Amino acid sequence: MRPIRIGLIAALLVAIAAPAAVMSAAKKPPAIDAKARAQGMAEAPAAAQQMGLNCQVSDARFIGKSENRKAKTSQTFYEVDCASGPGFLLQVGAGGDKSGAFSCIEANTPVDGKAPTTSCILPGNADPKADLAPLMQKAGVRCTPTGARGIGQSPTSTFLEVACQEGPGYIVIGSAPLDISKPVEAQNCLNYDDAQSNVKCTLSDKVTRLAVVDRYVAAAKNNCAIKDRRYLGATKDGANFYETSCNDGKGYIYKVGGDGALAQTWDCAKALGILGGCTLTDAREAATEQAGLYTKLANAAGFSCNVDRYAIFPAPPGKDIVELVCKDGTGGVAVFDSANKGVVYNCSYALVAGYRCGLNKQETGYSALTADLRKLNVQTCTASESRVAGQTAQGTILMEVACSDGLKGYIIEYNKNPVSPVKATSCAFMGGCKLKGNT
Repeated sequence: MRPIRIGLIAALLVAIAAPAAVMSAAKKPPAIDAKARAQGMAEAPAAAQQMGLNCQVSDARFIGKSENRKAKTSQTFYEVDCASGPGFLLQVGAGGDKSGAFSCIEANTPVDGKAPTTSCILPGNADPKADLAPLMQKAGVRCTPTGARGIGQSPTSTFLEVACQEGPGYIVIGSAPLDISKPVEAQNCLNYDDAQSNVKCTLSDKVTRLAVVDRYVAAAKNNCAIKDRRYLGATKDGANFYETSCNDGKGYIYKVGGDGALAQTWDCAKALGILGGCTLTDAREAATEQAGLYTKLANAAGFSCNVDRYAIFPAPPGKDIVELVCKDGTGGVAVFDSANKGVVYNCSYALVAGYRCGLNKQETGYSALTADLRKLNVQTCTASESRVAGQTAQGTILMEVACSDGLKGYIIEYNKNPVSPVKATSCAFMGGCKLKGNT
């Protein structure tokens, strides 16, 4: 899985334009003499304001001016240093000529392998990447910038590559012109290594970027001697996912938060539903082995099940929550602790416990609901449909049940832990029923 934004970025980059006019405005950047600085400070702040830049100009210099007397157009160039955030090269057009503002990161990026002929040289712009820290923080990623380059601009976005001390680099998508007060997005460079996009990261290579996985393996403490590494992709919440295979034949998937810290680890047998699952190891063999283990655990918990398939639920540390599909067509949701002991809820009881079956059909639990009605002296209703109707002030769960004969069904009140029926009330005498035949 790749972030949805990549397709959009690829489309936008068709229109990307590097600041070629600015970079070729003069063959050699002039020295910063008093006259150029004075003229810059006199003229550039108004130009920056007119362009809508979020820049309180603290220093400026006049670079030069080009005129087309025949077309009666001109372009004037300035460099400005801002009190906060990146500095800019300004291209101020007159007579219908284009205007533009390019961050010093863009302006100082080599063009076709050659140093730009016009770049930012004011003292405050000497290290443009130093202005990126607040931008990366706003993007929600942990990154101490060690390098940066401009990729280009679309009509609405600025594209940068930023290398980080922490390991992975990022493609940063900000406003055009770049404004640290506006929304910004940072996408892991590994997203672009195998993607069909004309955006690529070049400040480091893929092998170097993937080496960050070693840190997460160490944090997971799963004794994995790494054989191979793979980047799976990112999710909308900013988390990144990696896979490793190990020399002992096992494999793992790691979830890393935007803060760069390891958030969760799954062995490949439990990761079939996570971004396509593992591919560096034989996940099918691992899944078969895991199904055998779940069969033993389910039977030990009093739930007879020869597990055919399973799906993992998100779970807090120390718990394993999994939906089981049994070969006889039954199934349920199992909750095991770190000692592999626990309970298995059929798919109707799972609703009471706060889980919903996805692989199994909910009717696999209807026989248990019918049995509960009999325990509560309801002899004429065979459960044919059910839903959670609500929760009482005491914390018990109300389950609405429809009857196969089409007559009025019941609301069964359940204790949650352990799941046990308390009483049944006919929908004929209780409001809130919604299932067909109960209203």
